[in-house]
Amino acid sequence: MTPRSTTLHQRIARASLPGLIALWLLAAASPGRTQDTQAPSWMIPDVATAARAEGSLTVYSSMNEQEGLPLWKMFEDATGVKVNYVRSSDSIILSRIAIENRARQRSWDVVVTTTVNRLPNDALLQFDPPEARGLIAEARDPNRRWYGVYANYNTPAYNTNLVRKSELPKSYEEFLDRKEWAGKVALDDTDDEWVSAMIVYYGEERGKKLLKDIAAILKPVMVDGHLALARSVGAGEYWLALNNYASLTVNVQLSGAPIDFWALDPVALFFGSVGVSAQAPHAKAALLGANFMLSREAEQFLAKRGRMPTRADVQVNPADVSERLKERKIIATIFAGEEQKKWQGLFKEIFKPR
Repeated sequence: MTPRSTTLHQRIARASLPGLIALWLLAAASPGRTQDTQAPSWMIPDVATAARAEGSLTVYSSMNEQEGLPLWKMFEDATGVKVNYVRSSDSIILSRIAIENRARQRSWDVVVTTTVNRLPNDALLQFDPPEARGLIAEARDPNRRWYGVYANYNTPAYNTNLVRKSELPKSYEEFLDRKEWAGKVALDDTDDEWVSAMIVYYGEERGKKLLKDIAAILKPVMVDGHLALARSVGAGEYWLALNNYASLTVNVQLSGAPIDFWALDPVALFFGSVGVSAQAPHAKAALLGANFMLSREAEQFLAKRGRMPTRADVQVNPADVSERLKERKIIATIFAGEEQKKWQGLFKEIFKPR
């Protein structure tokens, strides 16, 4: 067969990873390709055919199995590609990928976690998934290495059986008047995004003093994992979370637990994002999987479980969450490298002193 008669599918199968991206977009835009009206919106048939030939996809994710497994089952059923789902905490995924990247190990294809933007640039592929066009602007990395799947709005949370709504502070300063809550308040041990938003909002001197006073008066217990924190507050192990992801509070609330959030200024915002390995062993499946995660179908699934969508065409669940957040000062906290180390150091200084 001459090069002129090579089919688009054959060219995709033979392409290098950077070349694959261009061919992938060409396939999506090609007016001559066969359309399957029953196929999901995120499906690109030519790429899906190549992905099925690869056979599997390895996903590293901090999303709990109750959400992650049925979500990726949707992908499996639609594509015939088997998904190996590896679940761990944000910090462990970050460390694991960094180690594997240094060793040039081709271990994973797609990562879905809140720390994707902190990964080394050379660990992540630059790509342009078609479904990213439906995202809000803040959820699209200008460098094209990550895309926001769900939004994390940071708010306090409380157990509604143990704390009355009328007792809730109307500002972070009012936490200083709740000395009786000492030891009954918890905080995730990696909440440097929240700390950074507090400093931006209050100013460095005032913000540091407020945070140190809160730490001294409330003596918050450090918890490993935001989902574990939400579940602990919902179970009554702690009365309040000084800060957590509103989406996880809602997730536990929807399961029937007596927990709710209330929003105070500032509200730190960042994303649970998807990225593709620059050394993906299943390159075609990785690109298709990332496109799936940004689709309306995937975000609707997650919204039913309380995740905050990053697409304008997906409604927040419960619907009143947007109303409770819209008048608050929302500060985007997306950073990496030396800036990340700065905020990590400040968090440890205030809440985890030696």
